Amino acid sequence: MVSLAAIALIVGVALLAPIIAPYSPTEQFRDSILQPPSARFWLGTDQLGRDVLTRIVFGAQTSLVIALATTMIGGAIGIAAGVVSGWAGRGVDLVVQRISDAIESIPPIVLLLLMAAILGPSIPNTILALMIIQLPGFNRVARGETIRLKQERYIEASRSVGAGSIRLVLRHILPNMFGPIMTVATLRFASVIIAESALSFLGLGPPPPTPSWGAMISSGVQYLASAPWLIVFPAVALALSVLAFNLLGDSLRDYLDPRLTAR
Repeated sequence: MVSLAAIALIVGVALLAPIIAPYSPTEQFRDSILQPPSARFWLGTDQLGRDVLTRIVFGAQTSLVIALATTMIGGAIGIAAGVVSGWAGRGVDLVVQRISDAIESIPPIVLLLLMAAILGPSIPNTILALMIIQLPGFNRVARGETIRLKQERYIEASRSVGAGSIRLVLRHILPNMFGPIMTVATLRFASVIIAESALSFLGLGPPPPTPSWGAMISSGVQYLASAPWLIVFPAVALALSVLAFNLLGDSLRDYLDPRLTAR
């Protein structure tokens, strides 16, 4: 419940960013450069005179949009590949899993840097780069669940009365892997937020002046001694968001796993 409340708050802030943010994320106050937190600027201003609170609020919007698009698209492709691999078996399974192994053999940060450097910094390119590293995780969970479920007796019973592969997968396989998939999706959502911030920190995420927590932390590094609020506040927002989604993922795993619930 605590994690759900935190996530609801983060999502609400992101959705209502244009309403609740006191200023525009690109508006510059030249008379208030690097101003510490005050009554006018609650979390201070950055080196260009932009309100830090406003940019954190809009940064939540950027992170959630990228994480949601990445998890949904990458999850859909990974689940489809895993189900086909687990259901078809043999040659198809071998090819799909070797492709998955090839992706996993490359360190995620190296793959992200390579994709971002080739495609260039933009939100769609960031989503594409992050999506690729999400595929193996969803693929393996979906494949394992498909192999387990297709051996159940109700699958054999359905097949004996004439149910085809498509009907079996859509009606019995996919609905019964909902729990593990939701758990993985929630945990992957948190990892995508971290990865997007890492790319933005390195200057390979959404291009300026798009507000991003990682870019805010990166630009504030050189002012750490004189203006620590430039790093502290976006770092806290990032840490709390990731913590909330990780806690939700752990809770979903405990709640949706009947073996853990029975204990």
